[in-house]
Amino acid sequence: MTFTTPLENFNTALWNFHIVVLEQYAKPFLDGNDRRVVCTLNGSLEFQCALMPKGDGHFFININKKIRDKLKLQLGSKVEVSLSKDESEYGLPMPEEFGETLAQDEEGNALSSTHARQTAQPALHRWSAKDSDTRLKRAIVLVEHLKANKGKIDFKQLNLDMKEANRSGF
Repeated sequence: MTFTTPLENFNTALWNFHIVVLEQYAKPFLDGNDRRVVCTLNGSLEFQCALMPKGDGHFFININKKIRDKLKLQLGSKVEVSLSKDESEYGLPMPEEFGETLAQDEEGNALSSTHARQTAQPALHRWSAKDSDTRLKRAIVLVEHLKANKGKIDFKQLNLDMKEANRSGF
């Protein structure tokens, strides 16, 4: 599904830059509450996102500053949008190091239910690193956190756990 639309701005405290996805383009990707898609902009930048209801029957996709800068998009810029259904298990890419840590830690894997993994994914994404060793350390801290909290994530405590791991040179 490909179409062209301008970059718009809601100019609110909650939502800013976005592209509108007309209902006719969004409909094939709506499945109950699942509105996850893979979006490709201008044939070059691909990312996973959700179709957000705009309130008038249409939908929108947020376009953050990093994406706007990379594609040199300004308010009103025409954007070629290609959408496909996001078939990934968690809606975000699973870092290889997290998957491998779970595979090697039977207790951590058992505690990391689909819900916990879906919750953990944004945390891992937020703490993403270019270096594989750093990603591995963060995955281990996250799995240990899941084990200490019986599969639940306490983001405040997880932040402290990550800081402590960095401080200790783990």
